[in-house]
Amino acid sequence: MSTQIHIEKVKESKAKHLDFNDIPLGRTFTDHMFLCTYENGVWQTPKIVPMGALTTHPAAMALHYGQAIFEGMKATIDANGTPMLFRPEQNAKRLNFSARRLGMPEFPEDLFVQALKVLVGLDKNWIPPQQGSALYLRPFMYADEAFIGMRAATQYKFIIMASPSNPIYTKRVRLYAETNFIRAAHGGTGEAKAAGNYAAAILPTENAKAKGYDQVLWLDAHNFKSIQEVGTMNIFFKIKGKIITPNLDGAILAGITRMSVIELLRHKGYEVTERPISIDEIIEASKNGTLEEAFGTGTAVGIAMIQEIGYKDNVIHVSNESPVGQMVLETINGVRAGKIPDELRWMIKIQA
Repeated sequence: MSTQIHIEKVKESKAKHLDFNDIPLGRTFTDHMFLCTYENGVWQTPKIVPMGALTTHPAAMALHYGQAIFEGMKATIDANGTPMLFRPEQNAKRLNFSARRLGMPEFPEDLFVQALKVLVGLDKNWIPPQQGSALYLRPFMYADEAFIGMRAATQYKFIIMASPSNPIYTKRVRLYAETNFIRAAHGGTGEAKAAGNYAAAILPTENAKAKGYDQVLWLDAHNFKSIQEVGTMNIFFKIKGKIITPNLDGAILAGITRMSVIELLRHKGYEVTERPISIDEIIEASKNGTLEEAFGTGTAVGIAMIQEIGYKDNVIHVSNESPVGQMVLETINGVRAGKIPDELRWMIKIQA
């Protein structure tokens, strides 16, 4: 499906006033946004308009019943100034997986990619030139039917907005293993990228930060033993030279970066195993010296090296160096910037 996208451009871009070395995280937005409406059973009137506030009825069902999902992506530029997208078709598939789980209509995947291309091409001057920085893309969908009642909505909006971003973590991070609150349980919405998952994580995350940590390490809902993921990323460990990561068990988000890291490591000859990992196993590996490194993976954070993990009254030292994580970081950043060959064919160039 190829759809004509109506474009309304701003009269003057604000990009020329942006200091790419000083970008407030999540507070700076580009000139335009993509907007599409679902009514009468079909997606219609796809358009790109100047970035601005939306008109929302106070009875919009997303505000009361939580039908809201989103994706996170990045656009970069190569040495020739050509904008590039990283595996956008995978985000389109995951958005629709989330939509099905929350009883929402699927969005046409080809229109999803087409809208990204047009929006990024239009706002390409907002893409930071520094390697490791990027134009963060936020596609999202929410129920905007004005109705108070517990059922699936019949009207939705799908929007893509963009925000330039510098790297989030420039230092090694500390995690706090949560043993009171949970992120997800089997049969819940943990494997969907639902807004409500993140709402429930805010209080535990603030508690972890108050203790001096950067993020929450989530454990399973039954015994608080099996490692699931980190607040904004999936997690990998290197033990005795082998890479392990929690398997997707229905309560863990299938990260696009996670999938890409697994593919990259296997491509380079590393053994990667997806299996259950207990916090006790990590404690023992730290004690006997076989825990060699750990790193988190996610669109927003990229690759974040993990220094230590707080668990109850103990601190698990991970490592001071992350050679595998650093290689992964440099490779993915290099591929995104067009400085390293795209051997796995991840990137899509946006032609003028």
